Amino acid sequence: LKTRRRELAQALIQRGVNLDPVAPWSKVGLKIYDSQVPIGATPEYLAGYYMLQSPSSFCPVIALAPQPGERVLDMAAAPGGKTSYIAQLMKNSGVLVANDSNKLRLTSLRSNLHRLGVTNAIICNYDGRKLPGGMKGFDRILLDAPCSGLGVIAHDASIKAHKSLKDIQRMSHIQKELILAAIDCLDANSKTGGYLVYSTCSVSVEENEWVIDYALKHRYVKLVETGLEIGEPGLKNWREKRFDPSLKMTRRIYPHVHNMDGFYVAKLKKISNAKYVQTEQELEKAEENKLAARAEETAEKTAQIVAEIKATRAEQKKLKQKAKEEKKLKKAEKLNKQKGENEDEEIKDEAGEEEPTEPTNKEVKEEDATAEKATKKSNKKDKKKNKKNNKHSKEDDKPTETKETEEAVPKTESTEDADDSTKNTKKSKKDKKEKKNKSKGNQSAAVKRANESELTKEEAVGMSGKGDDSGKNKNKKHKKGKKGGK
Repeated sequence: LKTRRRELAQALIQRGVNLDPVAPWSKVGLKIYDSQVPIGATPEYLAGYYMLQSPSSFCPVIALAPQPGERVLDMAAAPGGKTSYIAQLMKNSGVLVANDSNKLRLTSLRSNLHRLGVTNAIICNYDGRKLPGGMKGFDRILLDAPCSGLGVIAHDASIKAHKSLKDIQRMSHIQKELILAAIDCLDANSKTGGYLVYSTCSVSVEENEWVIDYALKHRYVKLVETGLEIGEPGLKNWREKRFDPSLKMTRRIYPHVHNMDGFYVAKLKKISNAKYVQTEQELEKAEENKLAARAEETAEKTAQIVAEIKATRAEQKKLKQKAKEEKKLKKAEKLNKQKGENEDEEIKDEAGEEEPTEPTNKEVKEEDATAEKATKKSNKKDKKKNKKNNKHSKEDDKPTETKETEEAVPKTESTEDADDSTKNTKKSKKDKKEKKNKSKGNQSAAVKRANESELTKEEAVGMSGKGDDSGKNKNKKHKKGKKGGK
């Protein structure tokens, strides 16, 4: 609207932009390879001399071929690339209605139309499916339907990760509703038009041939040639589906073949404005399709529920297995600890048997005290015996003849008494030793010495007892001798 392609190309080349014409099939497009300046911020861009878009976006407008003075509707206009191209072909004449259901995208649409100098456009914000209730009688309509975007993966690789089959099916349902609404907005009696161009930036059959075949079966329309020099013919069959043979007049643009974004373009002509009346067979098929769709939905829901239940059960099993394994590990750890403790105790016991335990300070003191008491008693006994011996030595001046016979009896009695006392003392000492050995282990060298000293002292006491007995015998003999003398 504001310049020509040759003039724009010269201005951009002077700014360091490397460019060429897009292709022989386009008279207005330029292909930019590289640029020394931001291509979206040049003075020419801000002045509205050009707009940036994919070359495949030219194809729907070329197929629509709007004429000056017509009434044209762009049902999904934002951000305004195709709308501005339609206004350019209409030479800013006629009426161009630019509609979009997304209110947020209208800002970009409005700014682009103002920048590019479009003056014949009316911007509105409606749901395209409801437009037939208020807008009808258009000569030409462009429906660049919202789609999954599978043809522009080269620009946005996240589509591969975020889009699924359900998204494609959902978009296909919306596209079918939009194309029926667009057909209803057309005027079949238009002198210059009555054409509808349907396009998507997707390569899936569900969003392209499937939708056109549905429109052919539910409205009075037919397919016509697009007039494009680029693209592959549309598909007439896909897996178990068989489409109308006229779908070969549609065009498919593949990224790997045409070096452009994937696109699909179809051109329809409305035959009659009469309401489409379905036959009984079609109504039955529609009901069957509805029932089948409901059955599929219920089956999908049940499958999802079953899958969720299985997943929850599997998680529960995993948790139980983990709990069992943890219990087993805890038991094994406890057993290992007990085994280690038992082994330590056995090692300590063996060390105690091999290495005698040293007596404590209390035990040594007690043994010393008992030894001192025994020595004191033995000393007292020795003193008494010495006194008695001295008395007997004074009285032993006159021995008798029967001394030997009298001495024999007391000697045996005294010796027997002394032997019994010594045996009893030894037994008691042995019992004490055994008790100490059982409770404390082997005695130390100091304890042994103390016991030996006790034994020697007790033996001395026993010997002193024998001396006393002998002294008594001597006294008895002495008395008998005195009696005999008398």
